[in-house]
Amino acid sequence: MNSRGGSALPSSVFEERLARVQQAMAVNDVDAVMLSVGHDLPYLTGYHAMPLERLTMLVVPVVGPLRRVKTAAEIAALQRAGAAADRVAAQLHAGAIPLIGRTEAQVSADISQRLLDEGHDVVNFAIVAAGENAASPHHHPGNRVIRAGEIVLCDFGGTMADYCSDITRCVFLGQPSPEVSDAYAVLKEAQAASVASAVVGATCESVDAAARDIITAAGYGEYFVHRTGHGIGMEAHEDPYIVSGNTERLEAGHAFSVEPGIYIPGKFGMRLEDIVVATANGPLPMNAVSHDLVVLA
Repeated sequence: MNSRGGSALPSSVFEERLARVQQAMAVNDVDAVMLSVGHDLPYLTGYHAMPLERLTMLVVPVVGPLRRVKTAAEIAALQRAGAAADRVAAQLHAGAIPLIGRTEAQVSADISQRLLDEGHDVVNFAIVAAGENAASPHHHPGNRVIRAGEIVLCDFGGTMADYCSDITRCVFLGQPSPEVSDAYAVLKEAQAASVASAVVGATCESVDAAARDIITAAGYGEYFVHRTGHGIGMEAHEDPYIVSGNTERLEAGHAFSVEPGIYIPGKFGMRLEDIVVATANGPLPMNAVSHDLVVLA
C-alpha cells in the first residue's frame, strides 16, 4: 500500500508483518482488533491515516509487542535516520552551527532545519540548553543568550521515512574547568559501559545499572535524575524502557537509547546519547559521531 508521502520500505516488508500478525492471532486465539489513526496502522500497511470525520480502519490484532522487535529492514531505517542525525551533530562539533551570541531558540531552529535538510520528514524535538539551563534534562530552549565559557547541550531527533532518530552531544565554548572535564569523563565512561552491556539476554535494568553504578561511584549519583533510556522505532519513545525495575530481557531487534546524564543545579548539565540495537552479535550503535566533549573557541 502507498503511504501519505510515500514509504521507503518495499511492500514485501508489510506483507511479512501482516503474516506475523496472523500467526500471533492463531497463537493467542484473537479474532480481531480494529486499528485506525496511530502508528500501528502505518507499521502494518505503510499508510498514515488522517484524522477526518470519515473513519479509516484496519482489522488486525494488537501489534504493540511485535513492534518492539525490529526487523532487518527496520534496523536499516533506524541506521539511515541515525546517520542523518550524526551529520548534524558533526556540524555542531565542527563549529558550523553558530552558538555564541545566539539564543537557545535560534540554535534550536537552526538544528531543526538542518535535520530536515539531511532527510528528516519531521523534527520531533531540538533541545538546546546552555550553562545552568543544561542542568534541566528536558529544558525548553528560550531567549537565553549563549555565552563563551559554558557548556551547550544539544538533544535532537526527528522522523525519517517513518523511523526516528535521537542523539545528544555537548560542546564547550572555551576551555572547560576541571570540574566539567572530570564530570564529562565519568559520563563518557558510563555511557560506553551501558552500551557494551546491552547484549541479548541482559535485563533492561542491568543496562541502566551499568551506567548508574559508574556515575554513583564517582560521586554524581544524586545528579543522574532520569532513566538511562527508552525504546525507539516509529515513535520516539516506546518499549523497551531502560530503567531500574524493568526486568524484561533484551531480545535481538530491540532498539533503544542509552543516554545517562549528570545535572548539577545552578551550574551545568551534560548528557551523552546514542541509539542502540541489541543483536546476536552484540550491541549495534546507530550513532558514530565523536563522544568527546568537543571544545569550540
